[in-house]
Amino acid sequence: MPPKGRRGHDLPEQIGPFRIIEIIGQGGMGVVYKAEQREPVRRVVALKVIKLGMDTHDVVARFEAERQALAMMSHPNVARVFEAGVTEQGRPYFAMEYVPGIPLTDYCDQNRLTTRERLDLFISVCQAVGHAHQKGIIHRDLKPGTILVSMFDGKPIPKVIDFGIAKAANQALTQKTLFTQTGALIGTPEYMSPEQAQTSGLDVDTRTDIYSLGVILYELLTGQVPFDSQMLRKAGVDGMARIIRETEPPKPSTRLSLAGNQPRGESFDEAARKRRSDPRTLLRELRGDLDWIILKAMEKDRTRRFDSAGSFAEDIRHYLDNEPVAARPPSTVYRLSKMLRKHKVGVAAVASVLLALILGVIGTTVGMLRARADRNRAVNAERIAIDQRKIAEQQRALAMESEARADSTIAHLLKMKGDFAGAEPMMRRSLEMYRQLRGSEHVDVAAALDDLAWLLEGTPKSADAEQAARDSLAM
Repeated sequence: MPPKGRRGHDLPEQIGPFRIIEIIGQGGMGVVYKAEQREPVRRVVALKVIKLGMDTHDVVARFEAERQALAMMSHPNVARVFEAGVTEQGRPYFAMEYVPGIPLTDYCDQNRLTTRERLDLFISVCQAVGHAHQKGIIHRDLKPGTILVSMFDGKPIPKVIDFGIAKAANQALTQKTLFTQTGALIGTPEYMSPEQAQTSGLDVDTRTDIYSLGVILYELLTGQVPFDSQMLRKAGVDGMARIIRETEPPKPSTRLSLAGNQPRGESFDEAARKRRSDPRTLLRELRGDLDWIILKAMEKDRTRRFDSAGSFAEDIRHYLDNEPVAARPPSTVYRLSKMLRKHKVGVAAVASVLLALILGVIGTTVGMLRARADRNRAVNAERIAIDQRKIAEQQRALAMESEARADSTIAHLLKMKGDFAGAEPMMRRSLEMYRQLRGSEHVDVAAALDDLAWLLEGTPKSADAEQAARDSLAM
């Protein structure tokens, strides 16, 4: 059976020791075939060959750069190079690992991976890119299409492919000089870093891949890229470059909440469905730590980005483990909330014991007050009315104090269960009772304000949390 081709493209039957099966992709300089190698080992490979008539000095240099870049790497998440050669017409080719996968975003959407599952998969991608950087290789065109996911032993394995415009960070990839065309943008606009959009293409380092990884994670979690593709292309080359260099992208949570309002954008409900979630939960997952992590990776100023793919992956792992993330400005309330969330079972047990102790103290106090009232009535019948009034006032104050403590404790327990709506009014009522009992500048009022700030931290009322913390600190 003759090999399958595309209209207008005649496939060779054999290239070197490889039998051509079908064409699986082509770009500006080369064609990629699915081929079978029979000797010395039998295996299916992806065979990349320079297009006929494209074997110019620059194209050959880029082709050899990709071959050399892949040959230098040995990582389970990077496609391997097997061997290289030339066709009978003198066109260079190389055989690499055939990855029968689909783009990263397509795999995640088709399998409805949750946010956590997507992050776990993305960490493997960061590790592969980090390996390339350790070898001195900058990919420069990272996007979902150059990260294919295939199944191995029942587990999804992402593979980084297509180092066609890779650049050596500190060494020569090929003996041929590889020239960058001045005035041309090197890469894919939606995933291109601001320094790549300078048009010279010369001033890039490993942090340009960090930016692209940030855009990929943005799309993985929201279903949208930061800058709409149609808008970029309508702006022309200069306008596109200016948007990438100067326009700040919306936060991922903001872009998600606006899903469906952009051209061809999927709805908020559809984005949540693809992540086995609901809109409210998905927005709560993104808002906060993940917003900070992604925007740090996509900083316009590359000195403010993660300094490596490894540190990017590490901050994602911190998020998954309920630990403070480096991308977020530190605060005592934030770190305390992370600690409580990580150890919520132990905190709940301690809170239960404290609640029991408080209730016991309340019962003992009420009993003592009642005994004292009876004794006063027996000793001095003439002052019964006065004593009863004093006792009533004392009981009211103690009852208010006990109720304030109980409300605060219950609010803590509700927060640990995730019931912020139920916890907030309890905490505010406790704060108001302390103000009535102690006045507006008492240390107990300051402590109650600090508790309220802790409760609201990480919720849509984070501004209220900050104000409460400031008022408490001022006291």
